[in-house]
Amino acid sequence: MIPVSASSFKNGRQFATYLGIVPKQHSSGGKEKLLGISKRGDGYLRGLLIHGARAVINQLDKQKNERFKWVKTIIERREHNKACVALANKNARIIWALLNKGCEYRNGSDLRVATA
Repeated sequence: MIPVSASSFKNGRQFATYLGIVPKQHSSGGKEKLLGISKRGDGYLRGLLIHGARAVINQLDKQKNERFKWVKTIIERREHNKACVALANKNARIIWALLNKGCEYRNGSDLRVATA
């Protein structure tokens, strides 16, 4: 895989697609059918994101902020593994935003411009 910069992508969704953390689509005639994750892109980084999401989900009962409430609703609507991929997708988009804007991630929602 050729290393690229965050500015190579128009938005976080394109970055997540590059990593292969979005569902494959098999749609036509207005009927949308979403399959499993595409498994294209950087498999090592995708695996790290999914395993990290799985570790977070295993600790959900100890967490109390808004982001974890979102994950709990995903688990209630979908199965455990789909929630892991959804959280990995969200984390990939956050990573893109941090890299693209040159910010630091602090306490869940506080973005600060990184200083050299």
